Amino acid sequence: MSDTDTSGAARAAEFERWANVYTIHKAFSHPSELHGLLCGRLAAGSRIQENEWLALVCEQMGLAEQTMNESEDLAPFMSGAYDRALAQLQSSELSFQPLLPDDDYAIEQRLEALTAWVRGFLQGMALAAGESLGQAPDEIRELIEDMVAISQLSEDEDSDEESEQQLLEITEYIRLGALAVFTEFNEPEKPASGAPTLH
Repeated sequence: MSDTDTSGAARAAEFERWANVYTIHKAFSHPSELHGLLCGRLAAGSRIQENEWLALVCEQMGLAEQTMNESEDLAPFMSGAYDRALAQLQSSELSFQPLLPDDDYAIEQRLEALTAWVRGFLQGMALAAGESLGQAPDEIRELIEDMVAISQLSEDEDSDEESEQQLLEITEYIRLGALAVFTEFNEPEKPASGAPTLH
């Protein structure tokens, strides 16, 4: 199995885990939107305390805040999801992936998930960076404009090879765009103080 297959399988499994959590808790929103919101905030330089993140999860999922205490698995799952998203965005291997269903899903469902993720990402960036987005470099501002357009794509696409290819290209553009935003708004990770560098 190639690396791509493995990472594809891992991505598909991650989406299914989120989808299951949403189904169990009868959430109203889309899991991709919450993941996008988290990634948008992280990419724009914000870090969220665990209690604030879990409150945001409840708000986005349409759940009462006490659900976090009543559910055995929701808080650990979402805390882990936060750590994984941040680690992926920080990874020097550019392994970050938006939370999206794999191609076993119909193209309409995948497009719906992609537009939901992008909407969440834009919302997260706006919450974290606010007016400083206006001072961002041109390429970041252009990227934001593109994302706004992508977030408004409609789901009445006919499934054919061309639309499949377009969806792949848009997804990759969004993935690299999120990493570009992260690089712009976050200081590079510093090596541990006092530790000798091996480079």
